[in-house]
Amino acid sequence: TDFQCALGSSQLKKLNQFIVYRRKVAAEYNKAFSNDLRFIIPKIEKENYHSFHLYPLLINFDKLNVSKNTLFKRMLKYKIRLQNHYLPIYRHTYYKKKFNFFLKNFPISEFFFKRQVSLPIFYKIKKKEVSKVIKIIKKICKLK
Repeated sequence: TDFQCALGSSQLKKLNQFIVYRRKVAAEYNKAFSNDLRFIIPKIEKENYHSFHLYPLLINFDKLNVSKNTLFKRMLKYKIRLQNHYLPIYRHTYYKKKFNFFLKNFPISEFFFKRQVSLPIFYKIKKKEVSKVIKIIKKICKLK
């Protein structure tokens, strides 16, 4: 519609500003989680420019006293909403029924899926909120 075109056009004018801010937020997350064996930060090749539409943090739940599901629930108690992106296609109901895939046939996808958690990252997130996310994730994700 005309309205959607106008909105999209106005948002495109701010795109660079949005990306610069998301990259600053991602840098804060990277700094907080990079030297901690519980976490794997997104790997970005030097020749690439990442816009950080999402911030997919990998968490090694096997070494922790918390499961992925429990982490999501506990974070919600602090009013922090994590997301679960990248559901492998073979886990979708249609593909499970149609092709009868076995999870063991996709070890790399399963590794990523079981550990991936998308942290809040958006243009209006404040530095104080980012610090809160970091602090609480580290508090909840205690080693066994």
